[in-house]
Amino acid sequence: MNAIKNKVQLIGRLGAKAEFKTVNGNTPMVRLNLATNESYKNNKGEKIEETYWHSIVAFGKPAEIIHKYTDKGSEICIQGKLVSRSYENKEGIKKYITEVQVNEVLLMGEKSAAKA
Repeated sequence: MNAIKNKVQLIGRLGAKAEFKTVNGNTPMVRLNLATNESYKNNKGEKIEETYWHSIVAFGKPAEIIHKYTDKGSEICIQGKLVSRSYENKEGIKKYITEVQVNEVLLMGEKSAAKA
């Protein structure tokens, strides 16, 4: 039961090419923004589409796969957990962020036909 207490699964498209770097010597890491879309009908029967943006971070093999095989617009499925952290910005103000830390990644297919 512990495995489902903090579990996130998302299918979406990359907003830009994942930002790749190595940390702690040689551990691959990527950061990216993933867009998921939802549509529904409002009270007037009009179709409403909403896009939600998610901050994603991946380490190790999932990071290598994302870096090597994806680009802006690529559709992926990720599974991971929510993690929260804090940092100080350039002005010395403490900021808090919650992001999804990837455990597994699945490439869903061709990147978006619409190139921006």
